[in-house]
Amino acid sequence: MHLTDTAALREIPAASDAVLTAFRHQLAAEGLSQHTRRAYVSDAAALAQWATPRALAALTTDDLAAYLASPTVMQKSPRSIARLQSALRHCWQGMLRSGAVSSDATVGLDTPRIGRALPKDLSEADVDALLAAPDISTALGLRDKAMLELLYACGLRVSELVGLSVSALNLAAGYLRVRGKGNKERLVPMGENAVLWLQRYMTTARAELTQDVSVPAVFLTARGRGMTRENFWHLIKRYALQAGINASVSPHTLRHAFATHLLNHGADLRVIQLLLGHSDLSTTQIYTHVARERLQQLHATHHPRG
Repeated sequence: MHLTDTAALREIPAASDAVLTAFRHQLAAEGLSQHTRRAYVSDAAALAQWATPRALAALTTDDLAAYLASPTVMQKSPRSIARLQSALRHCWQGMLRSGAVSSDATVGLDTPRIGRALPKDLSEADVDALLAAPDISTALGLRDKAMLELLYACGLRVSELVGLSVSALNLAAGYLRVRGKGNKERLVPMGENAVLWLQRYMTTARAELTQDVSVPAVFLTARGRGMTRENFWHLIKRYALQAGINASVSPHTLRHAFATHLLNHGADLRVIQLLLGHSDLSTTQIYTHVARERLQQLHATHHPRG
């Protein structure tokens, strides 16, 4: 007998609440980002709410299939449904390890097909305009300039950028230590321009933003606190408009530009994989498609018989 969908909010059974608490600890131990942990726990909690009065551990594959076919879930995008299924797989794997269940109810669930979106293409001229947008005569403008230069020079994820600590920098050697997905650490070279702007920010603007030497974050707000993903997301949107860039720009756009421009200039794909912190080369290979499209566009525009 399948469970029925309901919009009514009900109290989650104690057994499910215990599973969700254990799930939070499990995801933290796996080294997933805070954003991913919140999304996964939210997905599992929504299922627990829907399943009430039955506990999560009592659900079968048929129950999960019924949930995935419910109106609440079906209105989501294929990407959101795929994330939901990933959350459920993690949750059931945790319950298997703890002995809460004897079999994995997520096995056999159909995974929605997701068309792999190509990264948005940002030209080198667009990047130059974006990097020139901040007003470097102010402490905050110099901070923003250093952040943009570093993001493009290193291909960092936005969480890695705002999470940088002072102890992770080695300006003399020109590299930084990044802790990425899965809590994996990698060393990334910064390049001369990024080192120059970061040094200027660290020796002047950062001291204006805080005198507290115990603050670990490299990049600070006007209140002397660490920047957040949301802070920087709004900043880069504003600078893109200021630079006259019509394409939609996000922090991840500069990470894509970093990889694509390296590839266009002859960098090896495996080197780019290491710099980006991709665990699988297939994730990096998407940039070969971007570079190929860009070359085709250039040929069509500039070749006399294009």
